[in-house]
Amino acid sequence: MKIIFRCDPALIDLLPRPVPARAALPGWLRAMAPRVESAVHGREIRTVKQCPPFVDAMRHGVMLVLPCDVAVAPGMRFSWDWPLPELSVPGHPRAPLSFHVPEQVAGSPLAHGVQSALKFNSFWTIELEPGWSLLAMHPANRDDLPFRTVTGLVDADRFNDVGINFPAVWLDEGFSGVLPRGTPIAQCCVVPREAPALAFEPMSDERIAGYADVASKIMAGPGVYRKGFRDKEGRGRA
Repeated sequence: MKIIFRCDPALIDLLPRPVPARAALPGWLRAMAPRVESAVHGREIRTVKQCPPFVDAMRHGVMLVLPCDVAVAPGMRFSWDWPLPELSVPGHPRAPLSFHVPEQVAGSPLAHGVQSALKFNSFWTIELEPGWSLLAMHPANRDDLPFRTVTGLVDADRFNDVGINFPAVWLDEGFSGVLPRGTPIAQCCVVPREAPALAFEPMSDERIAGYADVASKIMAGPGVYRKGFRDKEGRGRA
């Protein structure tokens, strides 16, 4: 799978580039202890740092990042100092953020009173191979971020002449500080557009035996999935 990112010629050396999601893992994950003492178990237990599905979800696909520092004051007041050169593309955004009026999410769980929704503006167009779509979502397991990116699916094999913007809801109204350049804003995965065929059937004797075998191994000790089933070679693919 090849993903082509394009930007205005004047920005090619200024913009931070999308990166494989595995290159944007947060510091807290690296700092986590792999095991901690559990009062319930009376011994040390493994943390999510040693859970391959948890970590692999964070490593999967491509991460789009904030193009410049954005200062945030309480009450959702955003500012930035990001002088850009003259651009070649007409109608191209120059601000890292824009906004949706509250009415656009009225009646949905995304509504937070009269609060506007954010929109992270895109400075890259994204082109996929025919038959594939781009699933854009909040960076996986990143509840530490003060916003929540709204999930969307775009047929980027067809829609790739302009950038895909990423709406988000701001969650921490008391936040005061800076979202630094490079902050992950959207994790994107390439998915086939063709709907899967669904099949339903009872387990065969062979499947029942396989279930019992794997279940007993899981009960006997950790690492069964990681050692015997996880595709280490394919990790990090889009």
